[in-house]
Amino acid sequence: MKKTSLFTAALAAATIWSGTALAVDLSIVHGSVGKDQEVLRAELDRYEAATGNKVTIVSMPESSTDQFGQYKLWLAAQSSDIDVYRLDVIWAPQVAAHFVDLTPHVADIRDQYVSAAIESQTVDGKLVGLPMFLGAPALYYRTDLLEKYGEKVPATWQEMTATAKKIMDAERAAGNADMQGFVFQGAAYEGLTCNAQEWINSFGGGRIVDTDGSININNPKAAEALTLAASWIGGISPEGVLNYKEEDARGVFQSGNAVFMRNWNYAYALAAGDDSAVKDTFAVTTLPSGGEGLASAATLGGSHLGVAKYSKHPEEAIELVKFLNNYDNQKERAIVTSRPPTLNAVYGDAEVGEKQEFIPLWKPVVDNALARPSAATKRSYNEVSSEFWTAVHDTLSGNGTAEQNLAKLEARLKRLKGAGW
Repeated sequence: MKKTSLFTAALAAATIWSGTALAVDLSIVHGSVGKDQEVLRAELDRYEAATGNKVTIVSMPESSTDQFGQYKLWLAAQSSDIDVYRLDVIWAPQVAAHFVDLTPHVADIRDQYVSAAIESQTVDGKLVGLPMFLGAPALYYRTDLLEKYGEKVPATWQEMTATAKKIMDAERAAGNADMQGFVFQGAAYEGLTCNAQEWINSFGGGRIVDTDGSININNPKAAEALTLAASWIGGISPEGVLNYKEEDARGVFQSGNAVFMRNWNYAYALAAGDDSAVKDTFAVTTLPSGGEGLASAATLGGSHLGVAKYSKHPEEAIELVKFLNNYDNQKERAIVTSRPPTLNAVYGDAEVGEKQEFIPLWKPVVDNALARPSAATKRSYNEVSSEFWTAVHDTLSGNGTAEQNLAKLEARLKRLKGAGW
């Protein structure tokens, strides 16, 4: 395995070969939460020191839905303002035409990456993005509160609901009026799509759109899952959860005011930080299932780095992408941000396991994570996801039953599909 020092030495040599005349200015657009931005800046500082190139971070809002809206504007305009894009795992089929094919540039290292991550970024044989980190959410829970009330870690959503209510009610009766039972991402955006497909799939309700492109989401198991979720609002979950994104949920849990939380891996490092009210009183487990004999479902997340075809410095941008995804940078990212790496070898790194035990434990979850139907629905994925999260949000908000909203969703998805995706 090549280490950062060898890679940066090669970059430096290339720069020194023709003096500082080769130095260029690059930009990377990067939506982030938690410690992502500070870790990226440290990595870029090392890159700049080795190459003489300068890299500016163009920050984006937390919501991936908002990010993608801006990305589409830049790409449609063929803007050269952005060289490297941090891409959500689901975007490759929609943006492939705007990005450099990385296949020939990473032929010597692509086998070192998690195969599913490479596959998720490959469109018609073109590697759109080099995998940066993966994600598969967890159920965060308060170990001290479960122990206090003699409750076990829930295996099903029904058990989670009952346990959350019991502990929440008892804590409120004891004087903690702010205690919530369960917080998650309930706002009408891509995060709700991730949450809701987990509920539905874990109940045996299938996928939003099946891998063959067929539409079977309007079924009794899907309705059962959404009906249970709707019962949480104003019960074990605050009504405000209908506007929560990742950081909103983390803020409640990390302040000590929630028994359970569904969130991505990045929240682990932050909840375990010295400034966290729950530093030594929480743990994680896989998301619950919809009942005995049914399997848990965790949405596949993650971000990957692609080079825009419109970059004025594509060669330097490609080298930057490779640098940011090398072993040492992925190792540091795993330790500091608890983001699951995309290089297989990092999962077996002893220091990573010692400093961030969450990472090696989560490898099987990442390997078996549930993909969203971006490959099946191609360029229509954004519209599909929007229709799905709207139907779910309406159900959670009490605007129609799960059965009514799933029937409307089915009709809308069939109109979107037309003769084919």
